[in-house]
Amino acid sequence: MQTCDLVVIGSGAGGLSAAVTAAIQGLKVVVLEKEPVFGGTSAWSGGWMWIPRNPLAVRAGIHEPLERPLNYLRDELGPRFDEKKIRAYLEAGPKMVGFFETRTAVRFIDGNQIPDFHPNSEFAGTGGRSVCAAPYDGRELGPLIHRLRPPLDEITLRGLAIASGKDMAHFFNAMRSFKSALYVSGRLLAFARDRLCYGRSMHLVNGNALVARLLKSAQDAGVELTTEAHVVALTQESGPGSRITGVQASIDGQTQEFMARHGVVIACGGYPHDVARRKATFPKNPTGHEHWSAAPPTNTGDGIQLAQTAGAYFDSTLKNAAAWAPVSLVHRRDGHLARFPHLVERAKPGVIAVMKNGKRFVNEASSYHDFISALIAATPEGEPLQAWLVCDHAFQRRYGLGFSKPSPLPVKPYVKSGYIRQAASMGQLAQACGIDPSGLADTIANYNLHAARGEDPEFGKGTTPYNRIQGDASHTPNPCLAPIERGPYYGLRLYPGSLGTFAGIRTDEFGRAMREDGTALDGLYVVGNDSASIMEGNYPAGGVTLGPAVTFGYIAGRHAAGLSATD
Repeated sequence: MQTCDLVVIGSGAGGLSAAVTAAIQGLKVVVLEKEPVFGGTSAWSGGWMWIPRNPLAVRAGIHEPLERPLNYLRDELGPRFDEKKIRAYLEAGPKMVGFFETRTAVRFIDGNQIPDFHPNSEFAGTGGRSVCAAPYDGRELGPLIHRLRPPLDEITLRGLAIASGKDMAHFFNAMRSFKSALYVSGRLLAFARDRLCYGRSMHLVNGNALVARLLKSAQDAGVELTTEAHVVALTQESGPGSRITGVQASIDGQTQEFMARHGVVIACGGYPHDVARRKATFPKNPTGHEHWSAAPPTNTGDGIQLAQTAGAYFDSTLKNAAAWAPVSLVHRRDGHLARFPHLVERAKPGVIAVMKNGKRFVNEASSYHDFISALIAATPEGEPLQAWLVCDHAFQRRYGLGFSKPSPLPVKPYVKSGYIRQAASMGQLAQACGIDPSGLADTIANYNLHAARGEDPEFGKGTTPYNRIQGDASHTPNPCLAPIERGPYYGLRLYPGSLGTFAGIRTDEFGRAMREDGTALDGLYVVGNDSASIMEGNYPAGGVTLGPAVTFGYIAGRHAAGLSATD
């Protein structure tokens, strides 16, 4: 038996946040990760966190009272708005950023130009509410770099991860700008050197950089980091109160017991690959197999099951059970079917999404969550949830289409593999994709008529700040609209997917697991996607999954150490 102060199950950003915070407060912390690599879904993520009133925004002169983001969430969440928990989050978030900036290896870049998703609320922000981990040199991790989950291969350039913002803009413009060409050449040369010397890129960005920085911070704080440790049970006192006292874990084929004086943090990544629970909670998902999550396949709800066994309440009553995202399916050479999350190209000018009737159903530049929400609403009962992205050759060469990369990489391999469909005419494309030809012809004619003027009277693509920042700023008059008019034409099938789950264990403002009667389970904290989202199944801005995960990890770590989150 091993005795410590705090056991953290899982090594995504939420779990590592709790571990680092508690360790810096003097607790002896053990992290148990069932996979051979650290990072969970966070290591595959964009790395953005929604933290209103954060220090980076304040230093840039962006000041707003707490009531503005509070009221934005009040508008977005409606009757499910939990003011006590939302206030705890909004008050602790800026302090969390300050703590990590000053006490750890974590550094941030600002998202001061990134708007909230829904400007219909007068309290929606137009910037200053987001932060992301700064790029990180993986060599700083030492041997730990080989136990960091690599980025999702499908969204990299053959292993080279590209950050959002200026980094991505340079790659899109490499064939059009000498400055961008030089920048990209430098990135590619550095990547080649890293692959030769280390087997992977050492220039870490997005969620990979966040996890790497947290791992380095955990290492520096003396956290014991263990992989291939599958927690099979919680240990619990008998009688009234039933305090959680530790865990039992399978390590190297042996069951080992860890006693935790200050408690246990569950942070195992939710249940996106628990087929039975998906069937019970996801809409229009009759067998549980009609959903294609982009989260790691080992996120099977282990943590939720552990918490429920201890008496915690699983809340499936949220507006949406998961953070929806459209995905396409990529057949890897090893036979594995990978999921490509479509987070970028939908907002670019010259692409539309249609159903099998050939009709559009959504503003394609809306958030990934809103996109799939609209598909769910538009699909009749009994029909599969599917849509098609449709574009012309110029679009594919300029922006790519899903996993198919833009120029100068060739498009033929993606056509040959069947990933995308290609046709000389729109009518032939409709037949190749199983789309109603007359419906698609009418849609294209109507769309092109207005797109040439930068208008979309049907769905308003390009009319919101979030739409426009996701579009192409160099394209006028609307950065999200261009006609689809010169073949060959391309079609790509989209399926309903997710970036993680929202339904989960109900927790209080300290991150403690709660029973159905509203009482807290002493000694048990649940953070990240194992906990029921404080957004109650809504998606008001980018980073509302990772932001609360890291913040409530910080809150839980301090609470376990006997401290207030806002001291």
